[in-house]
Amino acid sequence: MGKISNTQKGKIGENIATDYLIKNQYVIEEKNYRFGRFEIDIIAKKNDILHFVEVKYRKSIAFGYPEQSVSKSKMNQIKAAAENYIFDLQWDKNIQFDIIAIIETNKNNIEILHFEDAF
Repeated sequence: MGKISNTQKGKIGENIATDYLIKNQYVIEEKNYRFGRFEIDIIAKKNDILHFVEVKYRKSIAFGYPEQSVSKSKMNQIKAAAENYIFDLQWDKNIQFDIIAIIETNKNNIEILHFEDAF
């Protein structure tokens, strides 16, 4: 099998994160929500909190931990898209911004770290 693209890696990571969230009693509201050129990987709800989730997937930590690659600029883009979503939904309850970091520890194992209220 050849090298997979970053887009394919992103989809794999998002599917792993979606499964993780569902197993932890989150309800998936949206995947790959777009507002202009901004995108939110996953929007999920749990206990009347709307979670805007950025997913980062890495095959190793050779270039740093996945969560470290979420820049201030990316955080601001997610917040802008979230504001639009909240407005459209007329959501008036709590929100938070999470990061799910996925690291492939070897060919058969992955580590999932969920940073709640990350930014």
